[in-house]
Amino acid sequence: MKLPNLSAPALAPSCDTPEMRIAIAAAAAGAAVIVDYFERGAEMRWKDDDATYNLVSDADIQSEQAIAQVIQSAAPGHAILGEEEQSGSTAAEHLWVVDPLDGTNNFAHRIPHFAISVAYYHRGVAKCGVVVNPVRSDWYLAVSGGGAFHNGQRMQVSPDTRLDQSMIGCGFYYDRGTMMESTLAAIHEFFKQNIHGIRRFGAAALDLCQVADGLYGVFFEYQLAAWDFAAGRLILEEAGGTMTTGRGDELPLATSSVLASNGELHSAALSIVGKFHPV
Repeated sequence: MKLPNLSAPALAPSCDTPEMRIAIAAAAAGAAVIVDYFERGAEMRWKDDDATYNLVSDADIQSEQAIAQVIQSAAPGHAILGEEEQSGSTAAEHLWVVDPLDGTNNFAHRIPHFAISVAYYHRGVAKCGVVVNPVRSDWYLAVSGGGAFHNGQRMQVSPDTRLDQSMIGCGFYYDRGTMMESTLAAIHEFFKQNIHGIRRFGAAALDLCQVADGLYGVFFEYQLAAWDFAAGRLILEEAGGTMTTGRGDELPLATSSVLASNGELHSAALSIVGKFHPV
């Protein structure tokens, strides 16, 4: 496999901030680790006893270490919250929220659809976000108030105003009991609205970017961690989209259900996602 170009495209002036440059450098460092492991293979193992299908590898851990090293060098004293080892507080004034490998199961099965996600929050407010699929050299960037960009091109959510005009994305948490049944029930209800189809690609950070890029009108999942959506949320909102919990509440920077849309479809989607929301 040819090594991809891990350099982000030239920044639009509205996105050229010191924090964005750190975020890109950090994401590129993590991406280099992931691509190396993807080429030569990584030994997968269960993450814990409770989530049988939740895999992890040295690639995840070393990617997070590489990301943290860049951030700590460029912004000493800033907190880092990550999926594997970094446990910074969401109450920190300066907080970096990172997912070193979103879509680990895809990675394990050599499906080239996974991402590194890096977001910077100041006093609880997202200021910049980066999501990159390193084997596709797909870079999604956003700065608060500066717009969202995919490989240098400005992103905009779809103009769809009805569910029957739209493609819907979804995700499944590792739970294969009540939460999966709720997701399947919601999918069944969406199909009753004559949607164009359902897609489940297995990397929430990229799913949110695909809503931002106008590919889906809606994406939902009944459980995501903060690092899954910290960057994608800002990218979506800067592209004109809307994101709440699956019940329509303000989305916390914590594990939550997620409903993302182009805004126009949010109410219609919420009536379905909220109806089947697990307790």
